[in-house]
Amino acid sequence: MLEVDHVGVIYPNGVEALKSVSLTVRPGEIVAVVGRSGAGKSTLLRCMNGIQRPTSGAIRLNGMEITSLRGEALRRVQQRIGFIWQEYNLVLRLSVMKNVLCGRLGSASLIPSLFHIYSRQDREIAVRSLERVNMLHRATQRADMLSGGEKQRVGIARALAQSPVMLLADEPVASLDPELSWQVMSDLTHVARDEGVPTVINIHQIDLAKAFCDRIVGIARGVVVFDGTPAALTQSAMDTIYRHDPRPALEAAGVAA
Repeated sequence: MLEVDHVGVIYPNGVEALKSVSLTVRPGEIVAVVGRSGAGKSTLLRCMNGIQRPTSGAIRLNGMEITSLRGEALRRVQQRIGFIWQEYNLVLRLSVMKNVLCGRLGSASLIPSLFHIYSRQDREIAVRSLERVNMLHRATQRADMLSGGEKQRVGIARALAQSPVMLLADEPVASLDPELSWQVMSDLTHVARDEGVPTVINIHQIDLAKAFCDRIVGIARGVVVFDGTPAALTQSAMDTIYRHDPRPALEAAGVAA
């Protein structure tokens, strides 16, 4: 269970990225977060991963408040949060297998992790993760030889290798054409359902959000202005998220515009 409780973020330059965001993601539920660029979607994901510390509010994962964690305690939690990046974040000169094994580094002790020494169990986990996204046949290839869709599948496999308790994906198909986007979203949501963990996906493509996600959360001006099923995302709701002044929704959420 992921619980986001009135989270706000104000950057040092005074920009208020999030005003007050609250939502709950149940085990096995896949939630799409949509909104205009600058609405606060990526900031929200970074808060969920502990990369960005909220100015106010709290985030709890399986009852543990991760916003209060520091140092080694935070790193232990982050190791179990699979993060899939828009630009893949692969080490291009390394093989596909070694990139996926990087997802196991946080589970290793200091000396093995420094020298990228992996146990047999780690390698077995990496093999299974590649199999689940149909990329095992590329295991020995360098990452820079892959297409964009293949790179993102490797990114998904790396996140799976972490044995995650939560999956986060920040615009995972933004750099892909429509056909590849559909395939990657299919792979991502399939493994997320298999893992049975709360999954949050920032995405601009509404058609993909409706096709693959259980719920859609719309953010405008740093607050949630829509939270419902794909079928409930009407044109009126889309207008609130993307076009119209969201002040009525802000007022309903008890937040000053």
